Amino acid sequence: MIDIYEFLNTHGITFERYDHEAVYTCEQADCLDIPGSAAKTKNLFLRDRKGKRHFLVTVGSEKSVDIKTLEDLLGAKGLSFASADRLERYLGLAPGSVTLLGVVNDAGGDVEVIVDEDLWQCDSLQCHPLVNTSTLIMTTDGVRRFLALTGHEPTIIRIPVRR
Repeated sequence: MIDIYEFLNTHGITFERYDHEAVYTCEQADCLDIPGSAAKTKNLFLRDRKGKRHFLVTVGSEKSVDIKTLEDLLGAKGLSFASADRLERYLGLAPGSVTLLGVVNDAGGDVEVIVDEDLWQCDSLQCHPLVNTSTLIMTTDGVRRFLALTGHEPTIIRIPVRR
C-alpha cells in the first residue's frame, strides 16, 4: 500500500487534515465539525455485471445516484456495488473508506474514475485519506493533479440523480 501522505507531499499537493472518529455514511460525516466550504463527497465503487469494468463514481454528498440511468451513460450493463474483496483488490480500501484518493493503489489503471460535473466546478473537495478516520481538504486543482499523477483521467459528466 502506498502512504497517501507521502505521495501527496512528494508531489507538492497541499491539503488540510482533520482527524475524527470513524464515519461510514454521509449523514455521519455531516455531523463532523470540519471548517470551511469544501464540497463534501460521496463515492460509489461499482462494477458491471460481468465484473470486467470497475467504476469509482464521485458526487456531492447530497446526491442520490440513479444507477440504472448511469449504466446507459457509461455503456455498462448491470451496474452494482462491488464486493469488499474487489474494493480491497482494486483500491486497497475497506468498506466505509471509499475515496477518490483510492486510485493511488490502482497501478494497473483498472478503475474508471467518474466525477459529477457539478462537483468538479467546486474550489475544493473533502476526501478520506484511504481511511474513514480522517478527512482531507484539497483544492480541486490538487485533485486533478493527483489523478493525472496516478494515470487516471476522470470522465466528467452530469451524473443522474434518483428522484
